[in-house]
Amino acid sequence: MRDMLKHKGFPSRLPGTDFQFTLRRENKSGATPLIARERFADRKPADRRADEGFVWALWDYFGEEPFVRGNLDAGRLSWLLNREVVPAEESFDPGSYDALLRLDVTRARASFPDAFGPNFWGNSA
Repeated sequence: MRDMLKHKGFPSRLPGTDFQFTLRRENKSGATPLIARERFADRKPADRRADEGFVWALWDYFGEEPFVRGNLDAGRLSWLLNREVVPAEESFDPGSYDALLRLDVTRARASFPDAFGPNFWGNSA
């Protein structure tokens, strides 16, 4: 196994919160497997905002291009997996830091339209 890819410049967390977007170092026992977590309508607004901020960061950093999971947080990815974030390869390994993913832009725009709007976090989209 090679070293975990670190996405330099990717936001480490949702500003002003403890919602983590990236890991500082890899887990010595291996990557935490990604699992598609069900999102219920009664989720807290802060949790929804963290998902929205993560989608914005994925869009800003990767756009529509496939990306390596690397140091992206497994929990945050799992809230979006098989909906806004999908495997980008047939041999997808949910327990690998090398797993290739991509943002499903159509679904992401439908779920989190504000993440694609102008001036999200003061930036231009």
